[in-house]
Amino acid sequence: MEETRADGDMPAEMRREQMLAFVKSKDFVRVSDLSTKFGVSEVTIRGDLDTLAERGQIRRIRGGAMPRPLPQPERSFEEMQSARVHEKATIGELAASLVSTGETIILDVGTTTTAVARALTRRSELYDVVVFTNSLNIALELEPAIPRFTVIVTGGTLRRMQHSLVDPLGGLMLERINARIVFLGCNGIDPGGGITNINLPEAEIKRHMLQSARQRIIVADGSKVGRIELAYLCGVEEIDLLITDTSADPVVLNALREKGLEIMLAK
Repeated sequence: MEETRADGDMPAEMRREQMLAFVKSKDFVRVSDLSTKFGVSEVTIRGDLDTLAERGQIRRIRGGAMPRPLPQPERSFEEMQSARVHEKATIGELAASLVSTGETIILDVGTTTTAVARALTRRSELYDVVVFTNSLNIALELEPAIPRFTVIVTGGTLRRMQHSLVDPLGGLMLERINARIVFLGCNGIDPGGGITNINLPEAEIKRHMLQSARQRIIVADGSKVGRIELAYLCGVEEIDLLITDTSADPVVLNALREKGLEIMLAK
């Protein structure tokens, strides 16, 4: 039976619609403020917010809620290459510092993972590193490090937007390897929405990558933190580490930490 409460005996669904509009008009709304505004208990408000969050209409944060960012269209590698250059470079340096001589790693497609590749190439003391990648431009970035590095391109169908290799056939090699680390890019990481990507073909390859490495590391600049995009990759609890920068929303970062996710901030 549909719940009705105070505030003129407003039906729950109507209350949620008004609550959604109110949340969208603010940067952050507390449970206590909503309880006062709608004249219902905080328990009821939490239930309403959980319902709205499950529908993907808001972002649920401890103590309240925030508006959900609007989905963004996919931008080409060349367009993204000029965005947040400093942040990506610092993330790349920090991520590359986690790699040791003799290790096998996977580098996903993207501008932030490209920054990881550049930082790895500059580490002249590294040798006997095997790198699997589905990115043509990353393979070229790593070419100066050969023969210290062995660079293996996964194969598959070329996708022009990101110079990436995808299915069909893109995941066959990944199913047969066991890397120590995967450095995975994404378009969104959110406490409730998990790790998400804009386009579906690359999402499938990213899932293969996650299954092929013992340590799963997300590299994403601060603009990706708190976003939810089209294609779901995995939950936050399935990731070992997020490397981002200091521009990331601290409220969302705290919520991710509460989920058990380790976070490193590049400065």
